[in-house]
Amino acid sequence: MSHSVICLATTRAQAEHIVDQLRDANFSSNDISALFADHGTSRDFAHETHTKAPEGAVTGAGTGGVIGGTLGWLAGIGVLAIPGVGPFIAAGPILAALSGAAIGATVGGITGSLIGMGIPELEAKRYEGKLQEGNILIAVHAEDSDEVDRAKKIFETAEAADICTTSEKSVPNAS
Repeated sequence: MSHSVICLATTRAQAEHIVDQLRDANFSSNDISALFADHGTSRDFAHETHTKAPEGAVTGAGTGGVIGGTLGWLAGIGVLAIPGVGPFIAAGPILAALSGAAIGATVGGITGSLIGMGIPELEAKRYEGKLQEGNILIAVHAEDSDEVDRAKKIFETAEAADICTTSEKSVPNAS
């Protein structure tokens, strides 16, 4: 069974350090996610007049410059305008999960996606609040207990907050 190991970084420097350590521990960029509020770099994106649906929109254009550095190493970077929540920058597998939630306007955008990753609803709501306060969520996909332990050790050594491990739920095929 696969798992997600999740934490919150309180600063961008701490988040970059954690991602560097995960990369050095041989975690793939495709298995690491980062999510943080976009406080100013693409705020205007959600207000562009030529956009037919600013809420739930996803764009990858220009975000490379916004993210840059270590976080730019992560796969699939995009800016999301989530209804009722605001603009966020996401990288890695969480981008796909949030894109679907944002566009479908399901249970609370971020909260709904975190619940889908196996995080209990109360914890997911708390994470969403911490993200809106400026924290950075980092999640890593782990295939076995050894990878879970390595990721937890990296998070603990970096003094990350709110470290948790979840079992990832499989999504049934829709016919």
